[in-house]
Amino acid sequence: MALLELKSLRTYFRTTESPRRVVDDVSLSLDAGRTLGLVGESGCGKSLTALSIMHLIPRPGYIAGGAVLFKGKDLTAMDPIARRHMRGRNIAMIFQEPMTSLNPVLSVRTQLLEAVRRAGDKRLSSAEENARAVEALRLAEMPDPRRRLREYPHQLSGGMRQRVMIAMALAPRPDLLIADEPSTALDVTVQARILELLRDLQASLGMAILFITHDLAVVSQMAHSVAVMYAGKIVERAPTADLFASPAHPYTERLLRCQPSRTLRGHVLDTIKGVVPNPKDYSPGCRFCDRCPRAFAPCSFVPPVLKEISPGHAVACHLYDTAGEVSAPLPETAPVKQQAVAATSDVLVDARSVAKHFPIRKGVFKRVVAHVKAVDGVDLTIHRGSTIALVGESGCGKTTLGKTLIRLLPATAGHIRFEGRDLASIGQRELRDVRRDVQIVFQDPYASLNPRMMVRDIIAEGMRVHGIGTGRADRTRRVRQLLADVGLKGEDMTAYPHEFSGGQRQRIGVARALAVNPKFIILDEPTSALDVSIQAQILNLLADLQDRGQTRLTYLFITHDLGVVEYVSDEVAVMYLGRIVEQAPTEALFDQPLHPYTRALLAAIPHVDDAGREKHAPLEGDVPSPIDPPPGCHFHPRCPLATDICRQTYPEATCPDPTRRVFCHHWDKTET
Repeated sequence: MALLELKSLRTYFRTTESPRRVVDDVSLSLDAGRTLGLVGESGCGKSLTALSIMHLIPRPGYIAGGAVLFKGKDLTAMDPIARRHMRGRNIAMIFQEPMTSLNPVLSVRTQLLEAVRRAGDKRLSSAEENARAVEALRLAEMPDPRRRLREYPHQLSGGMRQRVMIAMALAPRPDLLIADEPSTALDVTVQARILELLRDLQASLGMAILFITHDLAVVSQMAHSVAVMYAGKIVERAPTADLFASPAHPYTERLLRCQPSRTLRGHVLDTIKGVVPNPKDYSPGCRFCDRCPRAFAPCSFVPPVLKEISPGHAVACHLYDTAGEVSAPLPETAPVKQQAVAATSDVLVDARSVAKHFPIRKGVFKRVVAHVKAVDGVDLTIHRGSTIALVGESGCGKTTLGKTLIRLLPATAGHIRFEGRDLASIGQRELRDVRRDVQIVFQDPYASLNPRMMVRDIIAEGMRVHGIGTGRADRTRRVRQLLADVGLKGEDMTAYPHEFSGGQRQRIGVARALAVNPKFIILDEPTSALDVSIQAQILNLLADLQDRGQTRLTYLFITHDLGVVEYVSDEVAVMYLGRIVEQAPTEALFDQPLHPYTRALLAAIPHVDDAGREKHAPLEGDVPSPIDPPPGCHFHPRCPLATDICRQTYPEATCPDPTRRVFCHHWDKTET
């Protein structure tokens, strides 16, 4: 008997018109000790399926039919008290957005102890509860877990907040773990350790995992089987190896072809035209019909039935109505070459010895007792028209450096020049002019959007402040075009942020940054919350905007997705504990990483085609505290090449050639 079984599950939302069929006749099964990957674009109903299992559907949603069987018991018919007792203890969930899922006025300890108390039947002492909480944070690879218990969500980075959510879900050792985008906010090294942790717990506890994600490479590594969801329905279901080797549904094929890769560098990425339809606009036939390159007559008015085409492999597509009718996959099309426009030698941003230290105050008089050295002496030159990627683990200072470069945070030390102007010395009037030329797309799309403003006003606010456009009607036309550019509909202008999925909110953030025609954009994890099809659209859009006009856009691309970095960036800077440890052109860095930390990051990248690749052990240990960084090279406690000189002296910059630099005593050695 399956641990979890969905039978024709239907979750609808009440409206003044007909109900919206967000989850529509979904049937799935999951055995104990197995992992089922649920993939699809943003807005397809993946998260609502998970919330339906947990009975956490936001109003006015309701379960309209079907059954959710857990250990043979139908949760939809269960007494609410019994269901509440099971939720969080037998079935746990890692939510997609940690900032909005964690209570901002409660400490990590308070929130984590609630999960710890649900894990056992007997009452624990305060010391035992704290020990369990620390253990849960350690399981989730949280640096300095005892100190994190005293902190609040706003004091943690996005990756750290996600680890708190993971710790809360794992504390009760559930039978079923629903992981909704659990690795979205995590860097590749922590992601590798978390995925390994989930696999180990699954093996030892027999835990089943429903893994919801847009990262197809992670799915290929984690899941035993995969279900592809589109517009509220399952369109394909298969064992993982079969689905990636021989995708049957045109939608699945298109998703796999949207993946950025090094081989496509310099080319326009393949995309899926259009967007996922609104539930009120569903076609009476196949819901993918309007976007499908292989649609034919029956697709528009006859709904396809999910049928098995080989053992364990089922697909809902009219192409398979007649046996043997489908003989070939989608026709291959050569990727379109992007216009090759080289970056100029003109320096746009020049940062020298930049530092940003946050004081730690204690006592009645709030005296400064220490500093958090978030950025600690960074030199960075960014040329006009280039894309430089800033990578590193969560908490290493990437976002802080980005905000400091455009004076959203005042620098503690150092000099930052933008087009020759020293940002530290200019007045407020001149700084306002600079604000039009520099924009930022923030990491957390929900926290950075005003929940009381409509999308139209959010995007148009910068245009209004800087006097762009001849009036409200002109700005509205511009907003409509920007929404189309990022894959949203014009009618979304009158909606509010809470009405969108995480990926859709991120697209709104990108549109807002583009609205004032800036020269320099800091992109802080701009694609981390996006599914692969929209990610491809955004990357194509950014490349297209960069090549337009006389003055090319310049990007600082802050991300943990090294697969995207390999495709999009001209140069890569690797950051560790507030300092850049290696910087090089993209091809050189990926072909021959010199710093041991860079090698560890690259070894942790998941690939869809991992077969035959050399396996590397995940990077061990935690990132040290920026309050008290290790003496000598900051990376030496985790470095396999560390010697006495590494523990005593921070390395000077070495330049093996004029295009790259590395801070390592043993950069010319290989790991043993």
